Amino acid sequence: MTLSFRPEFNSAEQIIASQSTQQKPQVTEAEMMQAVRTLLLGLGEDPDREGLKDTPKRVMKALQFLTKGYHESLDELLNGAVFTENANEMVLVRDIDIFSSCEHHILPIIGRAHVAYIPNGKVIGLSKIARICEMYARRLQVQERLTLQIADALQGLLQPQGVAVVVEASHMCMVMRGVQKPGSWTVTSAMRGVFADDSRTREEFMNLIRHNPQFH
Repeated sequence: MTLSFRPEFNSAEQIIASQSTQQKPQVTEAEMMQAVRTLLLGLGEDPDREGLKDTPKRVMKALQFLTKGYHESLDELLNGAVFTENANEMVLVRDIDIFSSCEHHILPIIGRAHVAYIPNGKVIGLSKIARICEMYARRLQVQERLTLQIADALQGLLQPQGVAVVVEASHMCMVMRGVQKPGSWTVTSAMRGVFADDSRTREEFMNLIRHNPQFH
């Protein structure tokens, strides 16, 4: 599947419509808990013992929270926080904490996102940038897709001169299992508009996210 910016996006509603998927079968919470119980049995555990008695419900609730982004929309998230403003300099929100889940193993992806855009007549509330990252992170993900979704959402919502997103994350599927390489980080980026076309603008962004400000 090709993931790229689609220039026909002109509003939150159009982006939301583009994200709609075919109707999925409804699964009850009881069925989800039974699935967890089956997994426990498959692991050789006794799901009726004291320590595991409520585990199926806890796991279900935890997964519902960790994937709540499926039930959120950009329209509701923004709540009108896009404003007309005569600004044309870079806006950067860096070090946004990211907590996501790998779609291959449903293990944690933990890291941070750096998001910048150059306005073209519209600006967005700064907290909404973090909320956009959160919405897409709270789904089963691969880091490459997450990075593109954040960039495409901002590009589509604001039609700015450019958008830049860098995500740095550690994947527990690499740390806890498989190659078992703690300390490894994956870095992905998505550049739109002037960030893709102008090396000086891109370098300014990269220098800013490398800088570690000290607050006293």
